[in-house]
Amino acid sequence: MNKLLSALFSGITLCAAAHAAEYPEKPITAIVPFPPGGSTDAIARAIGPKMAQKLGQPIVVENRAGATGAIGAGMVKRAAPDGYTFMVASIGVYSVNPVLQKNLAYDPSKDFDLLTVAVRAPNVLVAHPNFPANTVAELVAYLKKNPEKVTFASSGAGSSDHLTAALFWQQSGTSGVHVPYKGGAPAITDLLGGHADLSFQNINVVTGHIKAGKLKALAVTGDKRAAVLPQVPTLTEAGVRNVDVYSWQGVAAPKGLPTDVKAKLHGAIVGALNDPELKAKLTEQGFEVVANSSEEFTRFQAQELARWRNVIQTGKIELD
Repeated sequence: MNKLLSALFSGITLCAAAHAAEYPEKPITAIVPFPPGGSTDAIARAIGPKMAQKLGQPIVVENRAGATGAIGAGMVKRAAPDGYTFMVASIGVYSVNPVLQKNLAYDPSKDFDLLTVAVRAPNVLVAHPNFPANTVAELVAYLKKNPEKVTFASSGAGSSDHLTAALFWQQSGTSGVHVPYKGGAPAITDLLGGHADLSFQNINVVTGHIKAGKLKALAVTGDKRAAVLPQVPTLTEAGVRNVDVYSWQGVAAPKGLPTDVKAKLHGAIVGALNDPELKAKLTEQGFEVVANSSEEFTRFQAQELARWRNVIQTGKIELD
């Protein structure tokens, strides 16, 4: 009997190992819970081909926008934890929605295997070229003379650009009108068209517009000047302190990935991010590659959740 059990156990172990070794056997879906064209979408589409090279299967990016990323995140939560579905999402999905959205359909701390923080980048305060203020000091003065009249576009209620604007108003003693969109791309489109005045946008998606003169940059939100926009001061340099904010994109999968599958998927993602060609390209766009461990991402997500909970509660920020 013992020999039979031993043989049976060995067979199960070999089958499990063989199954893990075969992963992946079909295309893998990357869910982006925002529309095409924004920073999160750009990261997913950048790492996809490099991951495909390492895994031997295509990475299919699907955009599932709505509710500041909550709809797509809920889909990922409900997907099978088999390594064939993962999510590329931003700070709002992981560390803001749980504070702002009531009856949220997912819990980022419990429903996902957090794989890695892919990249981070500061936001940049941009304005339409016809907007009268050309510096942060001029903007603060203009906002104080025109309270609740200047529009600030964002990629959605509770997004990092929304909360950065709220922090900016708190720290500068000003106010503005928040105009949420369903993603960064449509917000930028209206900004370029003059239908919105200002926005705290991810640096990589507006640098080209700034250099082309289609938008003007007033400040960046990092703790140092951005290499891609060295002439643009930080908010601290411009006189508004305690608004150091970085947007970041993290990769997660449904909770419960098999250990070997999780390791293989994580290795492909980190390997793609650290590919010399891709890393150089991302750096040129203003991103800082992080590519950390699952354990580091888990600790970081908890820290960010606590930080933004404090900011939201202090500012009494609520969804409209």
